[in-house]
Amino acid sequence: MSVSDPIADMLARIRNAHSAFHSNVEMPASKMKASIAEILKAEGYISDCASAEGKLKLTLKYAAGKSAIRGLKKVSTPGRRVYVGVDDIPKVQNGLGICILSTSRGLLAGAQATADKIGGELLCEIW
Repeated sequence: MSVSDPIADMLARIRNAHSAFHSNVEMPASKMKASIAEILKAEGYISDCASAEGKLKLTLKYAAGKSAIRGLKKVSTPGRRVYVGVDDIPKVQNGLGICILSTSRGLLAGAQATADKIGGELLCEIW
């Protein structure tokens, strides 16, 4: 079955796994999903990510019985693309969360895109 928005599918799988307190979540792999997973790992939202045999496996992170990810929001959709300039990159939850942008240099977290002075398509927000 093909998915019209694979990033929204990835976020929904992570959200559902967290609400069910699963330790791992698997999904079909792609370069973009792997890049998002690497950003989540670097920012401390997941413990580990591994890609093998066309599957991407994420190890979710919990602390004191609570999820490291409090919320996920898909911003840009196939029907409505949202582009932001460097001055318009949002601060998610007043700096407590991150946003992920698709830029000409690849996928970047909002803080990194601001530091590099580059805008792009606002994919999602995570807090």
